[in-house]
Amino acid sequence: MILEIVAIVGASVVNLDGGAPQEDTVVIVDDNRIASVGPRAQTPIPEGAAIVRADGAWLIPGLVNVHVHLGLILPGKLARDLANESDAALVLRMAKNARASLLAGVTTVRLPGDSRHADIALARAIDRGDATGPRIVSAGEMVDITGGHGASGETADGPYELVKAVRHEIAAGASWIKIAISGGIATPVGDIAEALMTPEEIAAVVDAAHRFSARVTAHSGSPSATRTAIEAGIDGIEHGYFLTRDVLREMKARGTWLVPTIVVSQPATMPFFERIESPAWYLDRVRDVGPRHFEALRIAIEEGVPIALGTDQFPFEPNDGTTATVREAEYYVEAGMSPLAALRAATIEPARMLGMEDDIGAIQEGWLADIVAVREDPSDDISALREIVFVMKDGTVARNELP
Repeated sequence: MILEIVAIVGASVVNLDGGAPQEDTVVIVDDNRIASVGPRAQTPIPEGAAIVRADGAWLIPGLVNVHVHLGLILPGKLARDLANESDAALVLRMAKNARASLLAGVTTVRLPGDSRHADIALARAIDRGDATGPRIVSAGEMVDITGGHGASGETADGPYELVKAVRHEIAAGASWIKIAISGGIATPVGDIAEALMTPEEIAAVVDAAHRFSARVTAHSGSPSATRTAIEAGIDGIEHGYFLTRDVLREMKARGTWLVPTIVVSQPATMPFFERIESPAWYLDRVRDVGPRHFEALRIAIEEGVPIALGTDQFPFEPNDGTTATVREAEYYVEAGMSPLAALRAATIEPARMLGMEDDIGAIQEGWLADIVAVREDPSDDISALREIVFVMKDGTVARNELP
């Protein structure tokens, strides 16, 4: 599909490196990439270009959310209503959620384990232009052990079975592998901090994935399991509910990414859980985890652990007067990040985590044209992300509320 040339005129471009913003700019988008960025007085606009007037707005790269389940089903009403969901119904529901995610300003997502490879089919449809949504990076289905967190279908036990399961997901199209090495909030029994996978199993998964240039992330609330995974060379840790300072220091030293998903355990999310009629045991686990989860995040920020934004809720999910994605970034500031660092955690840092930092996460010549406009400077106040007025992905305008 050939796209027209677009010129976004008059906005300020936020400097993610901390310098002064580029004011009164022209951003030229040719096809799906940024052709040039510069001052209005010095940047010619090609004849026939479509003009987007953005005077007074602030431009940032498209938001990136690296812990998304577009087919999310949690205990309670969701689980009851979708108990017999067909493959076709699942992918249609995911497509609806993908479109809503894009309209919320999220132009790239990573799905760390969804059902029946529907996410891989949806990703290909979006890439072809047959569906509308963010760019999808997939971990296929989570590689589960018997009795582990999230285990509901086929499972694998021991190094050899797990290696085969990893290869199966990569053959299906996954570029990440997701494992669960501890218990979780959504697991009705057992200790969330208990290590579930053996060191030999974790090492086998990491080795098998890395041989195919795939990356590995682990659901973990356990300090001991996380330490084992770090030593095995794992690329990322999801949640990190109970992580300790010494483990977080080791993550920093090894360059292991943390995806906090802090929104899932904080009081402001309770109306969401009540809306989906989460059972009492689930709400009790959320309340129990919340304070220690937030403290782990605070220490991770203090220690300089690399952090990429992820929500474990739909990116657009209403949360405390905004979306889950924006609320997640706000929590990072509450836990000690500067607004600029939180904005980086929602843009260039997850791009680095995904190995896509030469394509997304920045507004500069040659990068993919994923551009979001807000009314104020989010590097000064991260809550400016609450007022998104323009969304472009791959050079196509998905939402425009500019005056």
